Amino acid sequence: MAYVLSGMYGPVKDLGAGNAILIILQLFCAGVIVLILDELLQKGYGLGSGISLFIATNICETICWKAFSPTTMNTGKGPEFEGAVIALFHLLISRSDKITALKEAFYRQTAPNITSLFATILVFFFVIYFQGFRVDLAVKNQRVRGQMGSYPIKLFYTSNIPIILQTALVSNLYFFSQLLYKRFKANMFVNMIGQWQETEITGQSIPVGGLVYYISPPHSFGEVWEDPIHALFYVVFILVSCALFSKAWIDVSGSSARDVARQLREQQLMMPGYRDSDLPKVLNRYIPTAAAFGGACIGALTIVADFLGAIGSGTGILLAVTIIYEYFEKICKDTWPSISNGKAPGPVAAFCRFASHKVCGPPGRH
Repeated sequence: MAYVLSGMYGPVKDLGAGNAILIILQLFCAGVIVLILDELLQKGYGLGSGISLFIATNICETICWKAFSPTTMNTGKGPEFEGAVIALFHLLISRSDKITALKEAFYRQTAPNITSLFATILVFFFVIYFQGFRVDLAVKNQRVRGQMGSYPIKLFYTSNIPIILQTALVSNLYFFSQLLYKRFKANMFVNMIGQWQETEITGQSIPVGGLVYYISPPHSFGEVWEDPIHALFYVVFILVSCALFSKAWIDVSGSSARDVARQLREQQLMMPGYRDSDLPKVLNRYIPTAAAFGGACIGALTIVADFLGAIGSGTGILLAVTIIYEYFEKICKDTWPSISNGKAPGPVAAFCRFASHKVCGPPGRH
């Protein structure tokens, strides 16, 4: 209701009471359905969180649609397909000058292009590559002599939580800034928070001034060159906020060095060469650093994706990849006992054996 009344879907007078009520009902029903499906997965009828799954599905759907959309649009040069891949073949077939057609397909500004698609794929591989960075701390069982294992501390120790919290902060700031700007455009304080302007093609509001403009991402290196102060402020904001959110999250979520040391003691595990009382000190050398540096790395990958002009947004791509990778880890770990016993299907076993060194670990550690 707040979004509709604030004018996020257009002025209420233009929408009409009937359309406004229908939009509110649609948003309400969609929220209820998402919560019910999430509860269904939480009860054990699926893997992971339903909300995370819906986020990843929505982002992947956006990328696929902008790559293969068959809808046409008129940009002043004749009808063009919205999808980058379909537009590439259409331009090559319909234009006599193939070089110009290729340049337009790779660099067009009015719709998704092939360069943006390649940037999206590149960021996907970068995130997956960095997911494998970790430090394995040796641990042994106090009750069973000779049984050794490892406790992995990943570079992305807090996963995608920093970017989720940072996105929530920015989204709320955007919402309140738009709400205030539509009602109090002449107020100096409101203009300092943010100034907004509707685009001609899509009709969406974009920030053009104030604080919200400087925390909004530049969408290409051309925009970085035109306004380097904006780019510098955005980079510092993303890196610092992601690092701080990540470091704060380990204390809130119960994954700090002290919490991990307590969990290891409860499982009768210890580190060779250290006493039980030294566990928090040893873990404190790695966990806060991994949390802060990992959060900054996630922010840096988001910045690179935004600057390269990846389809969707850097934040969306980071969320999608980290969520999909978490599902991959869960499936691999749940399947590993069946692989060890020779009961898993052939393709699944081969795939998990291929990835076991990076995700599941050697059989002796499970």
